[in-house]
Amino acid sequence: MQQIEALDVQRRLAAGEQLVLLDVREPNEVAYCRIPESTHIRMNEIPARLQELHPQDTIVVYCHAGGRSAKVCQFLEANGFANVLNLRGGITQWSLQVDPTVPRY
Repeated sequence: MQQIEALDVQRRLAAGEQLVLLDVREPNEVAYCRIPESTHIRMNEIPARLQELHPQDTIVVYCHAGGRSAKVCQFLEANGFANVLNLRGGITQWSLQVDPTVPRY
């Protein structure tokens, strides 16, 4: 599983690269804070909603700190997704490195 830093995600988005930001946190976490333009599918719903994702897309998976998203990355890779990246440090690192307006918890 490949990791990606928050600043690298920001740079790639700013350069116009098409990345799917996949938020796998719980609804109450998403209600508190999120990265704009991200897709929310709870970790436990990924198997049932796999058809909503496209194996050819570059998918950046994130959660609070990186643990749940790492498990989702492994699951996606095992199911034929080749371009999956785990956001190292999750939304916490996004808040610290990219957008301090995103609340931390």
